[in-house]
Amino acid sequence: MSDHLHQQEVSDGNNQTEFILLGFQCTQNVRILLFILFLVIYCVTICGNLLIITLVSYNKNLHSPMYFFLTQLSMNDILVTTDVVPSMLYILINERESINFFSCFTQLYVFCASESSECFLLTVMSYDRYLAICKPLRYASIMNSAYCMKLAVITWMFSFSIILIHTVTTSMLQFCGPNIIDHFFCDLVPLLEISCSDTKIVQLELFLLSVPLDIIPCVIIIASYVNILYTILWTLSNTVRQKAFSTCSSHLSVVCIYFGTLFGVYVLPTKGQSLNISKFLSLIYTVVTPLINPIIYSLKNKDIKKALHKTINKNIFYNNCAL
Repeated sequence: MSDHLHQQEVSDGNNQTEFILLGFQCTQNVRILLFILFLVIYCVTICGNLLIITLVSYNKNLHSPMYFFLTQLSMNDILVTTDVVPSMLYILINERESINFFSCFTQLYVFCASESSECFLLTVMSYDRYLAICKPLRYASIMNSAYCMKLAVITWMFSFSIILIHTVTTSMLQFCGPNIIDHFFCDLVPLLEISCSDTKIVQLELFLLSVPLDIIPCVIIIASYVNILYTILWTLSNTVRQKAFSTCSSHLSVVCIYFGTLFGVYVLPTKGQSLNISKFLSLIYTVVTPLINPIIYSLKNKDIKKALHKTINKNIFYNNCAL
């Protein structure tokens, strides 16, 4: 990228009206390969998550709290990947993207809100597994359909409302210097780096929000799985133990991947961390995690595989009858 690009548009104290996303600095051949790769991943992600939603919706055997929350997770994965990937594909083709102020902060808002929703949904799913394994006699009475719906509504409303406040606060910062964002989407950290305002208030707000959005969910998940592990090892029979391990391993795998990369980007010190590493970690929770969620849950879940076979066989039967 030329020096002219990196030095362009330093305004006279006025707020920027647009930003330039640089994406990945690489050769044209590499950009084409990345475009094809991410396009395939995006299509597979959308199809995989839509498949999960469809199977759960149309198979009565999957009408349970665990699969209800799985559909919520799939909807959230579709939202976050659609917020980020199309813009990234455009950058790969055009080398960069000019994005106006409103679009940039809209992308930031949808991204942060969906990531917060994912934290809460994974927390609720761990709580659901805790009740199912540790409190089986009370599970049906506690996790009824009305309670599940309340948890889902609270998760979405709380995430999108609290993130809206934070996004508005961030948008009030002044961006009067270079408008170059060396990232593939409007993420919070790169925006704070190019702001010419004092960002201490926003950083303090971010730190305070990390308690209800990240730390408390992590504590609940850890506490749930400590109790689950104790119950599995000491009170369950071998047959039930294997089924419980199978049920929880999928969710625990997703939790470890998601929270591990999230903490790597936003919690651990970023000084000395190269931009390439930061972009790679961002790719994991914006592109890879939404892809692997339906894969992990479908490959390790016998109920999902049975529902898929049943649906395929039913469609084949109807097609043969139509012929």
